[in-house]
Amino acid sequence: MVVDVVVEGKVTGDRAELVVDGAFTVPDSNTFGHTIRNYGAESERKETMEEFYRTNHINQTYDFVMRMREGYARLDKTEMSIWECIKLLNEFIDDSDPDLDMPQIEHLLQTAEAIRKDYPSEDWLHLAGLIHDLGKVLLHPSFGELPQWAVVGDTFPVGCAFDESNIYFKVRTYAYIKVSETSSQIDGQRLNPACYLYLHCVQYLKENPDYHNPKFNTKFGAYSEGCGLNNVLMSWGHDDYMYLVARENKSTLPGAALFIIRYHSFYPLHKHGAYMDLMNGEDKENLKWLHVFRYILNRLPFMDLMNGKYDLYSKSSVRIDVEKVKPYYMSLIGKYFPDKLRW
Repeated sequence: MVVDVVVEGKVTGDRAELVVDGAFTVPDSNTFGHTIRNYGAESERKETMEEFYRTNHINQTYDFVMRMREGYARLDKTEMSIWECIKLLNEFIDDSDPDLDMPQIEHLLQTAEAIRKDYPSEDWLHLAGLIHDLGKVLLHPSFGELPQWAVVGDTFPVGCAFDESNIYFKVRTYAYIKVSETSSQIDGQRLNPACYLYLHCVQYLKENPDYHNPKFNTKFGAYSEGCGLNNVLMSWGHDDYMYLVARENKSTLPGAALFIIRYHSFYPLHKHGAYMDLMNGEDKENLKWLHVFRYILNRLPFMDLMNGKYDLYSKSSVRIDVEKVKPYYMSLIGKYFPDKLRW
C-alpha cells in the first residue's frame, strides 16, 4: 500500500443537538459563519484547549474541590463593588473558550443586553447575564492567580461517576490517508481512495484519581438519587465562586438567578441532559430559566442570521457603548447587591 498523505486529526465525540420544547436546535455557527464552540481541527486554539481540558480533568478531584471551597468561601481576599470587579476582570481572555477573543466586559454586556431585549421585564435576568462570569477574577494575583483549568471551562460533578457527555471525555485520534488506486488494501480490506484510519483513544478523566475510587465511581457515588444539586460538589471554578460571593453577601437575586450563575458552564446537564437523576424539583424548575439564559430563541440585529442564543451565542463583534448602558446596570446592582461585597 502506498500512502501519499498523512495528517493526524482528533475528534472529541459525536455531534449532539439540543432541542428545547421541540422548537429550537442549537446552531452550528454564529452570525459570521464561524463554528460555535469550535473545538475541532479548524480552531486555532484547539491544542491549547485540549491541554487545558486534559489538566482540568486530571486535577478536578473531590478533595481538590473541597479544599478550594473551604478556602475561598471565607471571602477574605478583598472588598469591592460589582462594577469594580467588572473592570478588574476586563484584563483576561478565557483559554477554554474557542469563540471568545475579546475583553470580558464586552462579553458580559453583550449577554446582558441580549437578554434585556427579549425579556425587558425580568431585570434580575439581565443582571445575571452581566455578572455570571465575574468569578473569573480568581485568575487575578490578588485572588491567588489560580491556573485557568481551576477557573474556567465546562463544569461537572465530582464525587460520582463521570458521564460520557463531558467535553473531551474521549479523544479519538485518526490519520487521514490518501491511498493510491493501485494499492488500496490494508490487511486484505479494501479502502476508499481517501479515508480516516483510527489510531487510538485517550480518556483524560480515567487519569483522575476519583475515577478508580469506589466511593466516587458509581452513578451516585457520595450522593443519592434526587438529593438536589445544592448537595452535589461541582468541579471548582468561577461559576461556584461567584455563586458563593452572591449568597454570602446576601444578594436578593431570586434562586433562578443563582442557579444560572452556578451552573451556566454545566454543559453535560443543560446541553446533554446528563446527571438529571441528582436533581430535585426546585432544580428542575430553575433549569427552565437556565435554558432561557443559554438557548431560548430570540431575534437580535447582530445575530439575525442565526436567531441566536444568549451567552455563548451572543459573542459577536458588535461593540457595546459601555457608558450608555452603565447607568441601567448600576441601578440593578444597587437593587440586588450591597455597595461593597466581600470577595
